[in-house]
Amino acid sequence: MPPTPQLVIAGQLRRQYLLPPGGRPLIDAPGGNLLYAASGARVWADSVSLLARVGEDYPHGWLRQFQQAGLDTSGIKILPEALDLRSFTAYTDLQTAQRTNPVSHFARLGLPFPKLLLGYHPPEDKPASRNRTNPDSPRLSEIPASYREVKAAHLCPLDLVTHTQLAPEFRQGGMGFVTIDPHPSYMNNIYINNLRSLLQGVTAFCPSEEELRTLFWGRTDDIWQMADILASFGCDIIVIKRGARGQYMFDNHTGTRWEVPAYPASVTDLTGAGDAFCGGFLAGYLTSRDPLQATLQGNIAASFAIEGSGAFYALEAMPGLAQARLHSLANIVRRI
Repeated sequence: MPPTPQLVIAGQLRRQYLLPPGGRPLIDAPGGNLLYAASGARVWADSVSLLARVGEDYPHGWLRQFQQAGLDTSGIKILPEALDLRSFTAYTDLQTAQRTNPVSHFARLGLPFPKLLLGYHPPEDKPASRNRTNPDSPRLSEIPASYREVKAAHLCPLDLVTHTQLAPEFRQGGMGFVTIDPHPSYMNNIYINNLRSLLQGVTAFCPSEEELRTLFWGRTDDIWQMADILASFGCDIIVIKRGARGQYMFDNHTGTRWEVPAYPASVTDLTGAGDAFCGGFLAGYLTSRDPLQATLQGNIAASFAIEGSGAFYALEAMPGLAQARLHSLANIVRRI
């Protein structure tokens, strides 16, 4: 049997079509929340195991690329059918991402329209379902035996059913550190009771501030009250991702609140920044068991991801730079 992996990330793989704010477009390149999170984790961890589903039409050469980047692909299930995993994003400026009408964006930039993107339709924004699983979401039955004793697992944004199934599965194995980045479809107050069940025993829940405010719309405007309510569901740590403003972190065990400013990186492309943060957070928590240290490491992983384009850009940093940034950032955090 293969050795038990230390860290597993479950998420989605995509064939990425990205028109960044500047620089070279990415046309049919490896992407998806899984790869950005794995790249963030790899800033701090020697190896990361992947859990995902792809179709038979997914480029097999990419899987070899992943392995060369220190990623274990044994948890990637290749289905005997095609899956449309195309994803399109165009930035009109550093902050504004558009995911519709790719033809107009290629025309705006004077770029030829890729034939592989013909017939593309962006995914519909559907409300969460309590019983529907997306075709590309990992299945319990497809988790490799070696993954079931994993010490730490991160769940990228996926459908509610998959999160509800995978979280307890990983909590029961090994040390059972589990972190969740919620999908926006269930960050709605009608799913509060589902979150009460989902967060029981979870190590960290990592929504964006926008998602959190949507969840508590009409109930409270106090961000720390929101964090306290979610933590009362049985979650150890609440991390609130705030984009260019960094993160808030609430440690339920000690009751402490921290504000961590974003590391002042040179922003090129914000794609995958939140995913990279989550991967870096879990890798940091696995080694330190310290919520603040983990938040700092996630912050630094995200700082690398936004300095260029592509899921693996964060891994191009010079040796020693991550530690140097970590030391610098640790001096400016603030306890609230």
